[in-house]
Amino acid sequence: MAVQDIMPTWVGATAKQIARGVRRGDVTATQVVADHLDHIARVDADLAAFRTVRGGEAITEAEKVDEQEDLANLPLAGVPVAVKENTPVAGLPTWNGSAAVRTPVAEADHEVVRRLRGAGAVILGVTRMPELGLWGLTDDETAVTRNPWDTRRTPGGSSGGAAAAVAAGLVPIAHGNDGLGSIRIPAACCGLVGLKPGRGVVPCQLGADDWFGLTEHGMLTSTVADAAVGFSVLAGRRPDKLVPPQRLRVGVSLRSPVRGVHADAPNRDAVAAAGRLLAGAGHDTVPADPVYPTALGLQGIATWFAAAAADVRAAGVDRRGLQRRSRRHVALGEWAQRRGYVREADRAAWRERSIGFFADHSVDLLLTPALATAPPEAGGWSGRSWRANMLANVRYAPFAAPWNIAGLPALVVPVGRRPDGLPVAVQLIGPPGSELLLLGVAGQFEMQAPWSRHAPGYPRIPAPV
Repeated sequence: MAVQDIMPTWVGATAKQIARGVRRGDVTATQVVADHLDHIARVDADLAAFRTVRGGEAITEAEKVDEQEDLANLPLAGVPVAVKENTPVAGLPTWNGSAAVRTPVAEADHEVVRRLRGAGAVILGVTRMPELGLWGLTDDETAVTRNPWDTRRTPGGSSGGAAAAVAAGLVPIAHGNDGLGSIRIPAACCGLVGLKPGRGVVPCQLGADDWFGLTEHGMLTSTVADAAVGFSVLAGRRPDKLVPPQRLRVGVSLRSPVRGVHADAPNRDAVAAAGRLLAGAGHDTVPADPVYPTALGLQGIATWFAAAAADVRAAGVDRRGLQRRSRRHVALGEWAQRRGYVREADRAAWRERSIGFFADHSVDLLLTPALATAPPEAGGWSGRSWRANMLANVRYAPFAAPWNIAGLPALVVPVGRRPDGLPVAVQLIGPPGSELLLLGVAGQFEMQAPWSRHAPGYPRIPAPV
């Protein structure tokens, strides 16, 4: 039975269901896109997930998909997709989180956008992010992006709009990028699967220098199967069928990379629950704490500062037009670079140590909390002080950044709910080249303990007439 036989619209279907329906002729890409545009028009005023919606343009692109004769070779045939607003989409300005750093209308798609279109996806628009992608809190002077699970909470950042869009069913999958956790943090906030590929697997080409090589493109999805298809498209590969991994040895750590910041009880319980799921899938778990050197934290913070300064210089932006929090961040980045605190040698040493961790502890993967606390409240962060933003970010999301510095693949997967009803997630990290292994383990989690694919009350599908 086709999805359309049991649903009044295709809103809420997975990317794989939509692509299969379009390829088989159960539905047209034009109808799927129209359904999702209608849903966005009804819902996004409450969430502010999108910066720009490409209504007529998206319908035209969907019609072109329907006219193609090789639909069988399109893994995302007719699938509506959103792109994060710091990644060029032909015909749109690249906002980068605020009008102050917006660049002119792009003449050509970024390579990852080109790959999505080449796979048959239709770009519905661009999703909101904090200014320069610096924060795990998504808002600016024009709108506050909200978490569909609880609109009083942030969806995280910097791919906050992308996460809100998928969690509310505005699109089945959304593009994001991750410089210090910007895919995994919002995925954890919104109950989604979020994969940061390892270094060099997907072309980055963002800003001045990809945040000194820390940034990767990826997808936010509501299922592991969609995550696997999205990853293969961005990586320029044919989709691989996920195979459940045979017996693995997984290290488990609650140790925080930030001294004095620890996972709260729900996040610790999530790691325990994930350990039980691993055991249920036939894997072994052992305690294995990475040693996070003090120099790593200093290097990570200095690089975070300097990346902002480099992007502002490259864009020729007058930093006086930036938000107060961003101005301070950029100024500290210039200072850090002058003082020589941004060192490739330090990043390379941590990468070497991180790769060696798996051999030293005889483990295949590492399991950690995804977040330390519940997502902070939404609203007003773009107008608050730099110090307030820094403290909020570090206190709730300390676990992601080390793996960008190491350049290792890392994935966030939901494993349950907090007592307040918000989703809770864990992070899995692997050695270079382990993206499919991470997805395979996430698939075993999904099989044993399926999660709610969308926030309660979403997608808001109108009753049949």
